[in-house]
Formats: sequence, C-alpha cells, structure tokens
Amino acid sequence: MVINVLVADDSEIVRRGLYDVFASAEDMHVVAQAWDGHSALEAARQFSPDVALVDIRMPGMDGLATTRQMRALPVPPRVLVLTMFGEDEYVDEAIRAGASGFLLKDTAPDELLSAVRRIARGQALLDPAVTPRIMQQLAEHSSRLTPAEQQVLDALGDRERRLLRLIARGLSNAAIGAELHLTEGTVKGQVSRLLAKLGADNRVQAARLAYRSGLDR
Repeated sequence: MVINVLVADDSEIVRRGLYDVFASAEDMHVVAQAWDGHSALEAARQFSPDVALVDIRMPGMDGLATTRQMRALPVPPRVLVLTMFGEDEYVDEAIRAGASGFLLKDTAPDELLSAVRRIARGQALLDPAVTPRIMQQLAEHSSRLTPAEQQVLDALGDRERRLLRLIARGLSNAAIGAELHLTEGTVKGQVSRLLAKLGADNRVQAARLAYRSGLDR
C-alpha cells in the first residue's frame, strides 16, 4: 500500500528536504506540496492525501486553522504537525484541532518515515523524546479537569490507569505489550476500549488528559 503524503510548509528548503525523504521510501508518494494554509487545504481537497504534514506557522492561514479545516473535509487526511522547540504553546491547540501527532522539524528521516506509517495506520504519534516535555507544559497551562472528565477518570480500574500511564509515556502497542506481558493485538484492543471510555479521538488526547490529571506520575 502506497501512502499518499501532502507536505505543507512555507519554507522551500524544508519542503524539498521532506520531499527527498519521502522519495527515498518505496511505500510513500508526495501527491502535493503547499506553501501556506490555503494552498494546503485546496491540495487536501483535490488530492485526498492519507497523511498531511502541516507546519504550525504558515502565512495566511496558520497550521492550526488548516488542521481544523482539513479534518472537516469529506475525506479528511490524518494530520502530522511539524513544530520547533519553543512552539509548545501551539501543540495543545493542534491536538484539539484534530492532529494525530506532532514532530520536531529536526527529526531523523527514519523516524519521520516511521511516524507517517504509524499515523497512516490510524495510530497517534507520541514521541517519547518529545511528548513528556510538551505534555507537562500543557498540564501546567491547561484548565482543571471538568466534572465529566474527573468522573470518567474515577471510573477507571487499576489496569486501565496503568495502561493510560504507559500511553502517556509515549509507548507503542508493542512496547506496552512487553511491559504488561500481553500480545500486541491484545494491547490494541485494550487501547481502543480505553480511548472510547475516555471519549478521546486518539492517544495524544488520552495522554493530554493523563498529564492534566497528574495520572502520569
């Protein structure tokens, strides 16, 4: 299966670099490149990519608004937000806008390709090297849990709480399986049920909830 990718960044150098990375992978194809939010949204409408890499800071319409509008399309792409150190304050909005994950722009090519494959499969990207720092800042600046959120967390059993902590650490299903001595397939089913119980669209939103509640500790 070939993964169709849209690259949206206002820097031509960054776009070229990303294009070269994806061109090196036999299972990926860049269907379009965009230099701002409006051109990215139009490309998403026209080409229906599987995954869109969207820079947070773009002229005209920024990456947050672009993500939100992309996710509202009849055939929405999964969005991977590109960020830089110092832009953590935007990540919370990106998650709420429907992004499936985020990566630093200096991520190694192999890690970038792996991230796109994971997101194309419907997973959310939680990079263990980046997520704890960002999520902790989100927890410090986010509002308190709503009564409904607290009620849902209070209803979790011990195993569900442990699973949520591992998700918040950014572990993959395989890594969680090794930690809990379970098969990857079993973990996948448990994660799906936990997300449904939390009312979370993906693992990033679940991790955000864990950090806001202090459950990660």
